[in-house]
Amino acid sequence: MTDAAMLVDHLGGARRHVLGILEGLSDADWRRSLVPSGWSPIQVVSHLALDDERFWFGAVLAGEEEIIDELIHDPWDAWQVRPEVTPAEVVARYRAEAGRSDARILAADLEEPVAFWPDFMGPCWMESKGEVVLHVITETSAHAGQLDIVRELVDGRQWTVVT
Repeated sequence: MTDAAMLVDHLGGARRHVLGILEGLSDADWRRSLVPSGWSPIQVVSHLALDDERFWFGAVLAGEEEIIDELIHDPWDAWQVRPEVTPAEVVARYRAEAGRSDARILAADLEEPVAFWPDFMGPCWMESKGEVVLHVITETSAHAGQLDIVRELVDGRQWTVVT
């Protein structure tokens, strides 16, 4: 297995965790916040689709002009999900973006510098495209853990329990 394939595999595990822990939630529970900061599961998955998959892999790793133009001219707020958008639509978007991301990662030279870095984020702190992949694996895994807690608060369901 190549380094890129191994990273895609690990990222896929974190993505499966995110979506798996949310399976079976009602629409109301997808939109309900159980934490003081106010986020809901639908917002987290939207954030992962747009900010992590689309931004980090489409813009920063691959330098895709369409996404860069979008960021500059019509920036999105991934944390804001319109009421008419269903959880199924957000999940479909996440899966589609993840599929595109996997292809980008597998096609990239992970030793190369990033393809794009937005000025509004200050100096680039990533030295390589490989670091972008590691960053998103970490970010996705962190959100999976947050969603574990929320799901346990909803109905007691747990993803992995070590006793």
